[in-house]
Amino acid sequence: MAGKELKKIANMAQHEEEENQNYGNAPLKEVDPEIYELIQEEQKRQREGLELIASENFTSRAVMEAVGSCLTNKYSEGLPGRRYYGGNEVIDKLENVCRDRALKCFDLDEKEWAVNVQPYSGSTANFCAFTALLAPNDRFMGLYLPDGGHLSHGYYRGDKPINASARYFQSLPYHVDPNTGLIDFEDLERTAKRFCPKMIVAGSSAYPRDWNYARLREICDSLEPPALLLVDMAHFSGLVAAKIINSPFQHADVVTTTTHKSMRSTRAAMIFCRKDWENKINSAVFPMVQGGPHNHAIAGIAVALREAMQPSFQQYAAQVVKNIQALCDAMKKKGYKMATDGTDTHLCLWDVRPQKLTGSKVEWVCDLAQITINKNTVHGDKSALSPGGVRIGSPALTSRGFKEKEFEKIADLMDRVAKICIAVQAAGGKSMPDFKDILKEKFDSDIQALRKDVVQFASKFPMPGRQVE
Repeated sequence: MAGKELKKIANMAQHEEEENQNYGNAPLKEVDPEIYELIQEEQKRQREGLELIASENFTSRAVMEAVGSCLTNKYSEGLPGRRYYGGNEVIDKLENVCRDRALKCFDLDEKEWAVNVQPYSGSTANFCAFTALLAPNDRFMGLYLPDGGHLSHGYYRGDKPINASARYFQSLPYHVDPNTGLIDFEDLERTAKRFCPKMIVAGSSAYPRDWNYARLREICDSLEPPALLLVDMAHFSGLVAAKIINSPFQHADVVTTTTHKSMRSTRAAMIFCRKDWENKINSAVFPMVQGGPHNHAIAGIAVALREAMQPSFQQYAAQVVKNIQALCDAMKKKGYKMATDGTDTHLCLWDVRPQKLTGSKVEWVCDLAQITINKNTVHGDKSALSPGGVRIGSPALTSRGFKEKEFEKIADLMDRVAKICIAVQAAGGKSMPDFKDILKEKFDSDIQALRKDVVQFASKFPMPGRQVE
């Protein structure tokens, strides 16, 4: 073999040895430039845009540091003191701190309540709770999806179950009043007495009003036998923690929540339960539904819970509601219809049917203009695939420092979006494909002008969290 070839092989071997010795210490920018650039791209999109998805937020640098720590390396199946792996003495401390903070954050007595902080997501937490509380094919009731409910609360399209909750259990929805958009408790009570559910689920993904948990408890107790009450407070748990809206804990048997929405933590979930249900809930989470917990996520939850117990978080939560109410009022002054005529929480529903629009068209134009919202059903809609409204939330932009005057400015921008949509339809864009084509051909300058104003507006406000340099 030629000397040059031998030298090349030796150099390659030395390079591989150096790489092995330095494994794990090179920055992302060097290790994977493609992923690094995508993160930079997304970071820019978030910073320069208006994030108005009601289920999104900006978490803190402290939470990000916890989530991006060595805790991601450890396997910890089981509960503190009862693990299936060794080396969990620190993880046990971490999970216990998180559980203690969760109970304290919501003013719960550890003698009456327990909490599991291991669920990976809200839908998983709900399925774990259902598995603990119900036997297969047992009956339950949840808010109808087009009326603001959630897929994991049971939903069928025709006779086809769309979520595991409807596949493995029998689900019957309850509804809002078609005139007011408010929960129809009288109809719920009548239906429940005929259906005899073992459990009633409260909570929603797109209902803008506070919940009457005492009335729900009354309905549950009126059944024979009495039904359990599960409250999914995923969307508004931050407002509950800050005592801005009603707390479900006085009346509920089990309470589930995500942690990344109004709580501003990482993407995970928790299940609170009366002590009578603790063993069944824990067993349902592991080993029945999940495997090992995500310890880095549990650390992120713990950090956010500590943040949520500070006075600054109470101020933040109050501002969340003030901001969305300011936007809602501004939209009504412009002549737009808001579902239930307002909001008590962190979100509002804009009914665009009076303008002969669909939520899909409004969402499309908003996306092109760097405004992030989502199409959503409003009461009276027949299909979730072609909804008549959009959902707008205030938690994320409130975390960036937006106040009422900024949300009134957002109402001005949404007004411009609606007028573009109306003009496109008038030009022949009735179907969604035609709408997109005409928008691109004839209204691109309007979109670019709107996008420019949005970017200028949004870029003035800092983006919380740890930025990738």
